[in-house]
Amino acid sequence: MRLPALVIFEKRVAGLSAATLERFVVRARRAAGLRGTVNVLVTGSTAMRSLNARFRGKDKATDVLSFPAGPARDRNAAGAAGEIAISAHLAARNSMRFGHSAAQEVKILALHGILHLAGYDHERDNGQMERKEENLRHLLRLPATLIGRALPHDRESAAARPNPRARRQKKRKA
Repeated sequence: MRLPALVIFEKRVAGLSAATLERFVVRARRAAGLRGTVNVLVTGSTAMRSLNARFRGKDKATDVLSFPAGPARDRNAAGAAGEIAISAHLAARNSMRFGHSAAQEVKILALHGILHLAGYDHERDNGQMERKEENLRHLLRLPATLIGRALPHDRESAAARPNPRARRQKKRKA
């Protein structure tokens, strides 16, 4: 018999057991309409940096990576849906930044990874994944979505950048 989820902790997360995360992954997988086994590795930033460099060509740590088992049409068949790797260190840091527990942050990252395994791609889908993640977040009783909370940060970054038009207007007034 195949397990619907398998969780391996290389790094522990306060308040989260493998059994609890497995149950969450099964619920999130079903809610996302994804069939098949989802394996989750909770590891450190060094391992995540290595995985990110090897598979995405980006030499930096990241909070979550998804590895689909095959083409999207095949992932919804019985069998393996794919694997998710989560950084315990970045989850703990982000949880403090966003004001919730590290256990909740790992679940948010797992949900994000599950949506990628289901074929969603927030970089190319005109907000479809963000809307799905927002709906599932409410259903699964999680705090802010990974995609949605990144947007205010991006706006803050843009607001902090110098605005050349504003400088020109100040010069005109002077």
